Amino acid sequence: MKALRRATAAVTAAVAVLTGCSAGGDDPPDSRRSGHTGSAAPGAGPAQRMRGITLPAWNTDDYDRREARRYLRQIADTGARWVVFTPTWYQDGIRRSAIHTTEETASDHSLRRIVGLAHATGLKVMLKPHVDLVDGGDRAEIKPVDREAWFTAYERFITHYADLAEELDVEQFAVGTELAGTSADRRRWGKVIAVVRGAYRGPLTYAANYDEYTHVRFWSSLDLIGIDAYWPLADTATTDPARLAKGWKPIVAELAAFAAREDKEILFTEAGYVSQSGTAAAPYSWTVSHRAGADEQSAAYQALLTAFDGQSWWAGVCWWMWDDWPDSGETERRLAYTPHGKPAEQVLRHWWRDGGAADR
Repeated sequence: MKALRRATAAVTAAVAVLTGCSAGGDDPPDSRRSGHTGSAAPGAGPAQRMRGITLPAWNTDDYDRREARRYLRQIADTGARWVVFTPTWYQDGIRRSAIHTTEETASDHSLRRIVGLAHATGLKVMLKPHVDLVDGGDRAEIKPVDREAWFTAYERFITHYADLAEELDVEQFAVGTELAGTSADRRRWGKVIAVVRGAYRGPLTYAANYDEYTHVRFWSSLDLIGIDAYWPLADTATTDPARLAKGWKPIVAELAAFAAREDKEILFTEAGYVSQSGTAAAPYSWTVSHRAGADEQSAAYQALLTAFDGQSWWAGVCWWMWDDWPDSGETERRLAYTPHGKPAEQVLRHWWRDGGAADR
C-alpha cells in the first residue's frame, strides 16, 4: 500500500529515539504458541491457512482502550484465527537515518495487554512492526543517504519488537514492511534477520509490496514469503466477483511459479479494499473515489478468496484492516478499509466460519 498511515495532520515531535520505547510493567501473559520452532511453515492445507485481520494502532494507548477487547471478539467472530498488530516508529524524511517513536506509537504496555487479550480470545498473533514517515509519505521511498546508519537504527528498532514477541509468545513475526528502497540489500537485511532470529524463535516473514516482492533478495533467510496484495484487478468499478477473479488469474500463475522457484509458501501479509466505488482498480488507495461502494468491497473479498482457494502454496491472508477506533483519522468508516458491519464481513463469515469453500 502506498501510504498505510491514516490521513492526519503531521505527527508531533518525537517523544523518544530508538531506545526510548517504554518497557511497560505488566507480566507477560501465559499464552503459549504451538509449533514455535523457527522452522519453515507446514504445507498450507485449508485447515492451516492463516485467516487473519489487522487491528492497527494510531495512538500510544489504542491497544489499552476498553474497545480493544470487543474488537478482538468481533474479529474472532468472523472465523479469523489470527490478528495482526502494527506498532509503528517514524522517520523525518526518506533520506534520514534516525527512526523514533512518537505519540502515535503503540506503547509496550498496550502491546502486552492486547497480545494477552488476543490469546485469551483464542486468536494467534503476528507482530508486524512498521516504519512510516512523519509527513505521511510512502515508506517504499525510504532511501537513506547513510545506509549503514539507517540499518543500525532499523536493527535496534526491529530487535526491540522481536524481544517483545518472544516474551509474549507471539506466533509469527514480520521483519519489515514495504521497505522497497532497501530490500534489494541482501547483506544488510541478512544481518537484520540473523539478529532477529537470535531474539525470536518463531517463524519469520517480510511484507513486500505487490510490486516489490520479485526484487527482495533475502527470501531464502525467511520461513514465508509475505506480500501486501494490492494488485489492481479492473479498470472500472464493478460488483462482479467473477470479473475480479478473472483479473487474478495471471497473478495466481505468476505467484505459483515464484513460490515454486523460491520453495516457499506465500502469505498475503495484507490485502484490503476500501468500501468505495472503483476500489478494485486501486486497492492501495484510501480515497479512490469518495463514493460509497460496499458491494464492490465485498465483491473484491469474494474474488480473492475464490481465486486462491485450492492453491497449495498459498498460506492465507491477513486482511487490512479492522479499524473502528472512535478517533481514527483514516477515511470515514462507511468508506474505509474496515469490513465491519458491511457485506464484506459476511463474505468472511461464509468462507471462514459458515462452511464456505476455503479454510474448512
